[in-house]
Amino acid sequence: MDVNGTVAEGFEPVREAFAANFALLGERGAAVAVYRDGHRVVDLWAGAKDVDGDADGDAPWERGTAQIVRSATKGVAAAALLLLHQRGELDLDAPVGAYWPEYKAAGKEHTRVWHLPAHRAGVPVLDRPLTPAEAADPDLAAAAVAAQAPVWEPGTEHGYHAQTYSWLTGELIRRVTGRPAGEWIADEIAGPVGADLWLGLPPSRRERAGRVGPLRAPTAPGALRTRPKRAVAEAYADPHSLTSRAFAAITPLPDENDPAYRAAALPASNGIATADGLARVYASLIGEVDGGTRLFTPETTRLAGAERSAGPDRVLVVNTRFGLGHMLHGCASPLLSPHSFGHPGRGGALAFADPEAGVSFGYVTNGFRASVTADPRAQSLIRALRTALAQAGCPVTR
Repeated sequence: MDVNGTVAEGFEPVREAFAANFALLGERGAAVAVYRDGHRVVDLWAGAKDVDGDADGDAPWERGTAQIVRSATKGVAAAALLLLHQRGELDLDAPVGAYWPEYKAAGKEHTRVWHLPAHRAGVPVLDRPLTPAEAADPDLAAAAVAAQAPVWEPGTEHGYHAQTYSWLTGELIRRVTGRPAGEWIADEIAGPVGADLWLGLPPSRRERAGRVGPLRAPTAPGALRTRPKRAVAEAYADPHSLTSRAFAAITPLPDENDPAYRAAALPASNGIATADGLARVYASLIGEVDGGTRLFTPETTRLAGAERSAGPDRVLVVNTRFGLGHMLHGCASPLLSPHSFGHPGRGGALAFADPEAGVSFGYVTNGFRASVTADPRAQSLIRALRTALAQAGCPVTR
């Protein structure tokens, strides 16, 4: 496999791990980017892009190729909420109803703003799932989640809001700013940072996104198959479990390769980005990018990495750790160090920042895997990054 791109001196282990993912783990097309102290030190891509309409699926991945990153989008939406808080427009301790009066229905009047991104709102499911078309309608979807009764008292427990996170965070952004979440993120996050990242990709933007390719399952003989723990497997297999119902809040599952789905703005699941775009956004949360833009103040950076939920997850059936929308380093989401905050995307994508090491990381792939967290390809890259930093005299505590 020919690996394209560059790595700064000392970051060669990341290139080696990236190449090994193709040789040993069935990678098909992917890219990885790393920033250190606001400057890009890793920029690699390889494999097939799987361009729409390409019968063979062998068009080469190019620099600037973008992919749907699924739940890695959640971290970008979390950054939007934190940025609004930093600007004094959103009080994290205020009742959600102060901004969104309809949300007070069905016993949710005491839900605090911070409960929503921290997965403590108690509404990971919808009694009547939405169709893909309904899910893309911000008015209808927001009304559905506002009317939903919680399955636990808000604030008392936590469980991954796999799909409903879209309408909880998206509507809060819209109520505070008066603008759709995708538009606000484009103007206030991606634009100022110069990141190739979109939430909602109408046809007019498709060329700018480098012709987003469809997602494919890895087909190489060496593709690794991970086996979930028994309790987790049983939860996914039971259609009545919170796990199954949370992921089925949109039923049937959308066709992620459908232009109509890509044009929707779902902060939980359908952001489109390059690896560099993700890494660049996270770099701006912990420092200046290329000596210029910094989005978060140091205080907001600390807030992003502060734990708000930890322990048994009612939905994922494993122990998870969350801050205000970002996953934190732990068994379910192994990142670079205990200081890291970010978010994986089901199937492989991952983005995070580590303020202690001054590092940000973005990885995208078109090879879907069933895992929600801890994808082996991303983990191999993190291990290599840890090795490179140690060799450079910046050992990272795991």
